[in-house]
Amino acid sequence: MRALLGENDLRRVNIGSFVIFLCFYGSETKRGESLSLTLKPQIRVRAKISSVGTYVPPRLLTNADLEKMVATNDQWITERTGIRERHIVDAGVATSDLALEAAKKCLAARGIEGNEVEVIIVATVTPDMFFPATACLVQDRLGAKGAWGFDLSAACSGFPYALQVGAKLIESGMHTKVLVIGADVMSSIIDYTDRATCVIFGDGAGAVLLEPCEGDEVGLIDYFHEIDGSGAAALNMPGGGSLHPPTAETVEKKMHYVHQDGQAVYKFAVRKMAEAAETILTRNGVEGKDLGCFIPHQANKRIILSTAERLGMPEESVIINIDRYGNTTAATIPMAMQTALEEKRLKKGDLVLLASVGAGFTVGATLLRWEF
Repeated sequence: MRALLGENDLRRVNIGSFVIFLCFYGSETKRGESLSLTLKPQIRVRAKISSVGTYVPPRLLTNADLEKMVATNDQWITERTGIRERHIVDAGVATSDLALEAAKKCLAARGIEGNEVEVIIVATVTPDMFFPATACLVQDRLGAKGAWGFDLSAACSGFPYALQVGAKLIESGMHTKVLVIGADVMSSIIDYTDRATCVIFGDGAGAVLLEPCEGDEVGLIDYFHEIDGSGAAALNMPGGGSLHPPTAETVEKKMHYVHQDGQAVYKFAVRKMAEAAETILTRNGVEGKDLGCFIPHQANKRIILSTAERLGMPEESVIINIDRYGNTTAATIPMAMQTALEEKRLKKGDLVLLASVGAGFTVGATLLRWEF
Protein backbone atom coordinates (compact mmCIF):
# COMPACT_ATOMS: atom_id res chain seq x y z
CA MET A 1 0.00 0.00 0.00
CA ARG A 2 2.88 2.37 0.76
CA ALA A 3 4.16 1.81 -2.76
CA LEU A 4 0.77 2.80 -4.14
CA LEU A 5 0.15 5.82 -1.91
CA GLY A 6 3.51 7.09 -0.79
CA GLU A 7 4.72 7.75 2.73
CA ASN A 8 2.86 11.03 3.15
CA ASP A 9 -0.54 9.69 2.14
CA LEU A 10 -0.95 6.99 4.76
CA ARG A 11 -1.69 7.40 8.46
CA ARG A 12 -2.05 4.53 10.90
CA VAL A 13 -4.54 5.10 13.69
CA ASN A 14 -4.93 2.81 16.68
CA ILE A 15 -8.46 2.24 18.00
CA GLY A 16 -7.96 0.15 21.09
CA SER A 17 -7.37 -3.29 19.64
CA PHE A 18 -8.23 -2.01 16.16
CA VAL A 19 -5.97 -0.52 13.51
CA ILE A 20 -7.34 1.90 10.93
CA PHE A 21 -5.46 2.98 7.81
CA LEU A 22 -6.60 6.37 6.51
CA CYS A 23 -6.13 6.34 2.76
CA PHE A 24 -6.38 9.74 1.10
CA TYR A 25 -5.56 8.87 -2.50
CA GLY A 26 -6.28 5.17 -2.83
CA SER A 27 -8.96 2.62 -2.16
CA GLU A 28 -6.96 -0.48 -1.24
CA THR A 29 -7.77 -1.80 2.25
CA LYS A 30 -4.95 -3.32 4.28
CA ARG A 31 -5.95 -5.40 7.29
CA GLY A 32 -4.27 -4.89 10.66
CA GLU A 33 -4.10 -7.50 13.34
CA SER A 34 -7.77 -7.15 14.32
CA LEU A 35 -9.56 -4.70 12.06
CA SER A 36 -8.78 -2.21 9.29
CA LEU A 37 -10.91 0.38 7.57
CA THR A 38 -10.46 2.45 4.46
CA LEU A 39 -12.08 5.79 5.30
CA LYS A 40 -14.09 7.22 2.43
CA PRO A 41 -14.44 9.75 0.94
CA GLN A 42 -10.79 10.74 0.87
CA ILE A 43 -10.80 13.99 2.83
CA ARG A 44 -8.13 16.05 4.59
CA VAL A 45 -10.36 17.34 7.41
CA ARG A 46 -12.54 14.92 9.34
CA ALA A 47 -15.42 15.84 11.66
CA LYS A 48 -15.96 14.57 15.20
CA ILE A 49 -18.55 14.95 17.93
CA SER A 50 -16.89 16.92 20.71
CA SER A 51 -19.79 17.47 23.12
CA VAL A 52 -23.37 16.39 23.89
CA GLY A 53 -26.22 18.12 25.71
CA THR A 54 -29.86 17.09 26.22
CA TYR A 55 -33.04 18.41 27.78
CA VAL A 56 -36.50 17.03 28.54
CA PRO A 57 -39.40 18.93 30.11
CA PRO A 58 -40.04 17.98 33.75
CA ARG A 59 -43.68 16.86 33.43
CA LEU A 60 -44.20 13.11 33.13
CA LEU A 61 -46.97 11.27 31.31
CA THR A 62 -46.95 7.66 32.53
CA ASN A 63 -48.72 4.61 31.21
CA ALA A 64 -50.96 4.83 34.27
CA ASP A 65 -51.94 8.35 33.19
CA LEU A 66 -52.78 7.12 29.71
CA GLU A 67 -54.99 4.39 31.14
CA LYS A 68 -57.27 7.18 32.35
CA MET A 69 -57.34 8.85 28.92
CA VAL A 70 -57.79 6.03 26.39
CA ALA A 71 -58.65 2.33 26.31
CA THR A 72 -55.18 0.95 27.02
CA ASN A 73 -53.11 -0.40 29.90
CA ASP A 74 -49.53 -0.46 31.12
CA GLN A 75 -48.91 -4.09 30.17
CA TRP A 76 -50.15 -3.60 26.61
CA ILE A 77 -47.98 -0.50 26.08
CA THR A 78 -44.87 -1.97 27.70
CA GLU A 79 -45.01 -5.29 25.85
CA ARG A 80 -45.54 -3.73 22.43
CA THR A 81 -43.31 -0.67 22.67
CA GLY A 82 -41.08 -0.90 25.74
CA ILE A 83 -42.31 2.50 26.94
CA ARG A 84 -43.29 3.16 30.56
CA GLU A 85 -43.30 6.95 30.66
CA ARG A 86 -42.56 9.99 28.53
CA HIS A 87 -41.89 13.70 29.18
CA ILE A 88 -44.46 16.26 27.99
CA VAL A 89 -44.20 20.04 27.77
CA ASP A 90 -46.51 22.43 29.56
CA ALA A 91 -48.73 24.74 27.53
CA GLY A 92 -46.77 27.45 25.74
CA VAL A 93 -43.46 25.57 25.66
CA ALA A 94 -42.16 25.19 22.10
CA THR A 95 -39.53 23.18 20.28
CA SER A 96 -37.13 26.14 20.32
CA ASP A 97 -37.32 26.20 24.12
CA LEU A 98 -36.19 22.57 24.38
CA ALA A 99 -33.58 23.00 21.65
CA LEU A 100 -32.12 26.05 23.39
CA GLU A 101 -31.71 24.23 26.71
CA ALA A 102 -30.03 21.25 25.03
CA ALA A 103 -27.73 23.61 23.11
CA LYS A 104 -26.74 25.47 26.29
CA LYS A 105 -25.85 22.21 28.03
CA CYS A 106 -23.87 21.02 25.03
CA LEU A 107 -21.80 24.21 24.84
CA ALA A 108 -21.32 24.35 28.61
CA ALA A 109 -19.96 20.79 28.56
CA ARG A 110 -17.46 21.89 25.91
CA GLY A 111 -16.63 25.10 27.74
CA ILE A 112 -17.47 27.52 24.94
CA GLU A 113 -19.91 30.41 24.47
CA GLY A 114 -22.75 30.73 21.98
CA ASN A 115 -20.89 33.37 19.97
CA GLU A 116 -18.30 30.75 19.00
CA VAL A 117 -20.88 28.65 17.11
CA GLU A 118 -20.75 29.17 13.34
CA VAL A 119 -23.66 27.04 12.10
CA ILE A 120 -26.87 25.76 13.73
CA ILE A 121 -28.87 22.92 12.19
CA VAL A 122 -32.14 21.96 13.87
CA ALA A 123 -33.71 18.64 12.90
CA THR A 124 -37.42 18.75 13.73
CA VAL A 125 -40.92 18.01 12.45
CA THR A 126 -42.50 20.29 15.05
CA PRO A 127 -40.98 23.71 14.36
CA ASP A 128 -42.30 26.62 16.38
CA MET A 129 -43.85 27.88 13.14
CA PHE A 130 -43.46 27.35 9.39
CA PHE A 131 -41.11 30.34 9.25
CA PRO A 132 -38.78 31.63 10.43
CA ALA A 133 -36.81 28.45 10.97
CA THR A 134 -36.47 27.22 14.54
CA ALA A 135 -32.70 27.51 14.03
CA CYS A 136 -33.14 31.30 13.77
CA LEU A 137 -34.95 31.42 17.12
CA VAL A 138 -32.27 29.28 18.77
CA GLN A 139 -29.47 31.36 17.25
CA ASP A 140 -30.88 34.60 18.63
CA ARG A 141 -31.49 33.32 22.15
CA LEU A 142 -28.18 31.46 22.26
CA GLY A 143 -26.26 34.60 21.37
CA ALA A 144 -24.63 32.95 18.38
CA LYS A 145 -23.87 36.23 16.64
CA GLY A 146 -22.86 35.81 13.03
CA ALA A 147 -23.91 32.16 12.83
CA TRP A 148 -26.11 30.87 10.04
CA GLY A 149 -28.36 27.84 9.98
CA PHE A 150 -31.59 26.17 9.00
CA ASP A 151 -34.11 23.48 9.91
CA LEU A 152 -34.05 19.97 8.47
CA SER A 153 -37.17 17.80 8.22
CA ALA A 154 -36.61 14.05 8.03
CA ALA A 155 -38.75 12.90 10.97
CA CYS A 156 -37.04 10.22 13.10
CA SER A 157 -34.00 10.21 10.80
CA GLY A 158 -33.62 13.96 11.17
CA PHE A 159 -30.69 13.84 13.55
CA PRO A 160 -28.41 11.48 11.55
CA TYR A 161 -29.25 13.43 8.39
CA ALA A 162 -28.42 16.75 10.08
CA LEU A 163 -25.28 15.20 11.55
CA GLN A 164 -23.94 14.40 8.09
CA VAL A 165 -24.80 17.83 6.72
CA GLY A 166 -22.90 19.38 9.63
CA ALA A 167 -19.99 17.00 9.12
CA LYS A 168 -19.67 17.99 5.48
CA LEU A 169 -19.49 21.66 6.48
CA ILE A 170 -16.60 20.78 8.79
CA GLU A 171 -14.95 18.62 6.12
CA SER A 172 -15.17 21.46 3.61
CA GLY A 173 -12.79 23.43 5.79
CA MET A 174 -15.18 26.39 5.93
CA HIS A 175 -16.40 25.85 9.52
CA THR A 176 -14.93 24.59 12.79
CA LYS A 177 -17.94 24.62 15.14
CA VAL A 178 -21.30 23.32 13.94
CA LEU A 179 -24.15 22.78 16.39
CA VAL A 180 -26.53 19.96 15.40
CA ILE A 181 -29.79 19.74 17.33
CA GLY A 182 -32.59 17.18 17.23
CA ALA A 183 -35.71 18.50 18.96
CA ASP A 184 -39.42 17.79 18.86
CA VAL A 185 -42.54 18.62 20.83
CA MET A 186 -44.53 15.67 19.56
CA SER A 187 -47.30 16.27 22.10
CA SER A 188 -48.29 19.30 20.01
CA ILE A 189 -49.37 17.08 17.10
CA ILE A 190 -50.66 14.00 18.93
CA ASP A 191 -54.35 13.15 19.30
CA TYR A 192 -54.68 11.94 22.89
CA THR A 193 -57.88 10.09 22.02
CA ASP A 194 -55.97 7.89 19.53
CA ARG A 195 -54.39 5.06 21.49
CA ALA A 196 -52.39 3.91 18.46
CA THR A 197 -50.21 7.04 18.56
CA CYS A 198 -50.60 8.76 21.93
CA VAL A 199 -48.76 5.99 23.81
CA ILE A 200 -45.67 6.25 21.61
CA PHE A 201 -44.39 9.81 21.58
CA GLY A 202 -42.71 12.16 24.04
CA ASP A 203 -41.01 15.56 23.95
CA GLY A 204 -37.28 16.25 24.18
CA ALA A 205 -34.14 17.68 22.62
CA GLY A 206 -30.52 16.69 22.13
CA ALA A 207 -27.58 18.63 20.73
CA VAL A 208 -24.04 17.77 19.65
CA LEU A 209 -21.14 19.99 18.68
CA LEU A 210 -19.13 19.05 15.61
CA GLU A 211 -15.50 20.13 15.32
CA PRO A 212 -12.48 19.10 13.20
CA CYS A 213 -10.53 16.03 14.29
CA GLU A 214 -7.04 16.49 15.66
CA GLY A 215 -4.00 14.23 15.53
CA ASP A 216 -4.99 10.57 15.23
CA GLU A 217 -8.70 11.21 15.80
CA VAL A 218 -11.08 9.66 13.28
CA GLY A 219 -14.56 10.92 14.17
CA LEU A 220 -17.32 10.31 11.63
CA ILE A 221 -16.34 7.48 9.32
CA ASP A 222 -19.21 6.73 6.95
CA TYR A 223 -22.96 6.96 6.46
CA PHE A 224 -25.78 5.32 4.54
CA HIS A 225 -29.00 7.23 3.84
CA GLU A 226 -32.06 6.29 1.84
CA ILE A 227 -35.65 7.43 1.38
CA ASP A 228 -38.68 5.52 0.13
CA GLY A 229 -41.48 7.94 -0.64
CA SER A 230 -43.91 5.13 -1.38
CA GLY A 231 -44.36 4.89 2.39
CA ALA A 232 -45.50 8.50 2.79
CA ALA A 233 -49.09 7.51 3.50
CA ALA A 234 -48.11 5.14 6.32
CA LEU A 235 -46.93 7.87 8.71
CA ASN A 236 -47.73 11.54 8.25
CA MET A 237 -49.50 14.67 9.42
CA PRO A 238 -51.77 15.43 6.45
CA GLY A 239 -53.02 18.89 7.40
CA GLY A 240 -51.40 22.30 7.56
CA GLY A 241 -49.27 22.30 4.41
CA SER A 242 -49.93 23.54 0.89
CA LEU A 243 -51.91 20.40 -0.01
CA HIS A 244 -54.37 20.78 2.87
CA PRO A 245 -54.07 24.31 4.31
CA PRO A 246 -55.69 24.82 7.72
CA THR A 247 -59.47 25.11 7.55
CA ALA A 248 -62.35 24.32 9.85
CA GLU A 249 -62.73 21.08 7.90
CA THR A 250 -59.10 19.97 8.35
CA VAL A 251 -59.36 20.65 12.06
CA GLU A 252 -62.64 18.74 12.33
CA LYS A 253 -61.09 15.76 10.52
CA LYS A 254 -58.08 15.85 12.87
CA MET A 255 -55.70 16.28 9.96
CA HIS A 256 -53.25 18.26 12.09
CA TYR A 257 -52.37 15.22 14.16
CA VAL A 258 -50.02 12.31 13.46
CA HIS A 259 -51.65 9.53 11.43
CA GLN A 260 -50.01 6.12 11.37
CA ASP A 261 -50.46 2.69 9.85
CA GLY A 262 -48.69 0.90 12.68
CA GLN A 263 -48.27 -2.46 10.97
CA ALA A 264 -46.79 -0.97 7.81
CA VAL A 265 -44.38 1.22 9.75
CA TYR A 266 -43.30 -1.63 12.03
CA LYS A 267 -42.60 -4.04 9.15
CA PHE A 268 -40.60 -1.46 7.22
CA ALA A 269 -38.64 -0.36 10.27
CA VAL A 270 -37.70 -3.89 11.34
CA ARG A 271 -36.37 -4.66 7.87
CA LYS A 272 -34.75 -1.36 6.95
CA MET A 273 -33.00 -0.48 10.20
CA ALA A 274 -31.17 -3.81 10.06
CA GLU A 275 -30.43 -3.50 6.33
CA ALA A 276 -29.00 0.01 6.70
CA ALA A 277 -26.85 -1.05 9.64
CA GLU A 278 -25.56 -4.12 7.81
CA THR A 279 -24.81 -2.10 4.68
CA ILE A 280 -22.60 0.42 6.42
CA LEU A 281 -20.81 -2.17 8.55
CA THR A 282 -20.12 -4.49 5.61
CA ARG A 283 -18.65 -1.84 3.37
CA ASN A 284 -16.33 -0.72 6.19
CA GLY A 285 -15.17 -4.20 7.14
CA VAL A 286 -16.80 -4.08 10.57
CA GLU A 287 -18.91 -6.66 12.38
CA GLY A 288 -21.41 -6.14 15.17
CA LYS A 289 -19.01 -7.61 17.72
CA ASP A 290 -16.43 -4.92 16.82
CA LEU A 291 -18.72 -2.12 17.95
CA GLY A 292 -18.38 -0.57 21.37
CA CYS A 293 -21.88 0.82 21.22
CA PHE A 294 -25.06 0.68 19.10
CA ILE A 295 -27.21 3.79 19.51
CA PRO A 296 -30.46 3.33 17.56
CA HIS A 297 -33.47 5.56 17.13
CA GLN A 298 -35.83 4.83 20.01
CA ALA A 299 -39.08 3.97 18.22
CA ASN A 300 -39.84 0.53 19.58
CA LYS A 301 -37.85 -1.79 21.81
CA ARG A 302 -38.69 -4.85 19.72
CA ILE A 303 -37.34 -3.17 16.57
CA ILE A 304 -34.12 -2.25 18.38
CA LEU A 305 -33.50 -5.74 19.75
CA SER A 306 -34.36 -7.37 16.43
CA THR A 307 -31.73 -5.20 14.71
CA ALA A 308 -29.12 -5.92 17.38
CA GLU A 309 -29.72 -9.66 17.12
CA ARG A 310 -29.32 -9.57 13.35
CA LEU A 311 -26.02 -7.68 13.78
CA GLY A 312 -24.79 -10.21 16.32
CA MET A 313 -24.53 -7.62 19.07
CA PRO A 314 -24.95 -8.42 22.78
CA GLU A 315 -27.79 -6.52 24.45
CA GLU A 316 -25.38 -4.84 26.86
CA SER A 317 -23.84 -2.96 23.91
CA VAL A 318 -27.21 -1.59 22.80
CA ILE A 319 -28.40 1.71 24.24
CA ILE A 320 -32.12 1.68 25.07
CA ASN A 321 -33.86 4.46 26.99
CA ILE A 322 -37.27 4.34 25.33
CA ASP A 323 -38.79 3.17 28.61
CA ARG A 324 -38.10 6.60 30.15
CA TYR A 325 -38.65 8.95 27.21
CA GLY A 326 -40.76 7.29 24.54
CA ASN A 327 -40.17 8.26 20.92
CA THR A 328 -38.95 11.87 20.85
CA THR A 329 -38.47 11.69 17.06
CA ALA A 330 -35.37 13.73 16.04
CA ALA A 331 -34.14 13.88 19.64
CA THR A 332 -33.89 10.15 20.39
CA ILE A 333 -30.34 9.47 19.19
CA PRO A 334 -28.57 12.37 20.93
CA MET A 335 -30.63 11.66 24.05
CA ALA A 336 -29.49 8.03 23.89
CA MET A 337 -25.89 9.24 23.50
CA GLN A 338 -26.30 11.11 26.77
CA THR A 339 -27.72 8.00 28.43
CA ALA A 340 -24.72 5.98 27.20
CA LEU A 341 -22.32 8.56 28.65
CA GLU A 342 -24.14 8.74 31.98
CA GLU A 343 -24.15 4.94 32.28
CA LYS A 344 -20.45 4.83 31.28
CA ARG A 345 -21.23 2.58 28.33
CA LEU A 346 -19.62 4.91 25.82
CA LYS A 347 -15.94 5.81 25.99
CA LYS A 348 -13.24 7.42 23.90
CA GLY A 349 -12.07 5.17 21.09
CA ASP A 350 -15.30 3.17 20.78
CA LEU A 351 -16.65 2.40 17.34
CA VAL A 352 -20.27 3.53 17.41
CA LEU A 353 -23.18 2.74 15.10
CA LEU A 354 -26.24 4.98 14.79
CA ALA A 355 -29.35 3.80 12.93
CA SER A 356 -32.82 5.19 12.29
CA VAL A 357 -36.02 4.80 10.29
CA GLY A 358 -38.63 7.55 10.10
CA ALA A 359 -41.67 8.91 8.30
CA GLY A 360 -41.17 9.43 4.61
CA PHE A 361 -39.92 6.73 4.78
CA THR A 362 -36.44 7.91 5.75
CA VAL A 363 -33.56 5.60 6.61
CA GLY A 364 -30.17 6.46 8.06
CA ALA A 365 -27.08 4.81 9.54
CA THR A 366 -23.79 6.33 10.69
CA LEU A 367 -20.49 4.75 11.70
CA LEU A 368 -18.16 6.84 13.84
CA ARG A 369 -15.43 6.68 16.42
CA TRP A 370 -16.14 8.36 19.74
CA GLU A 371 -13.45 10.96 20.44
CA PHE A 372 -14.02 12.21 23.99
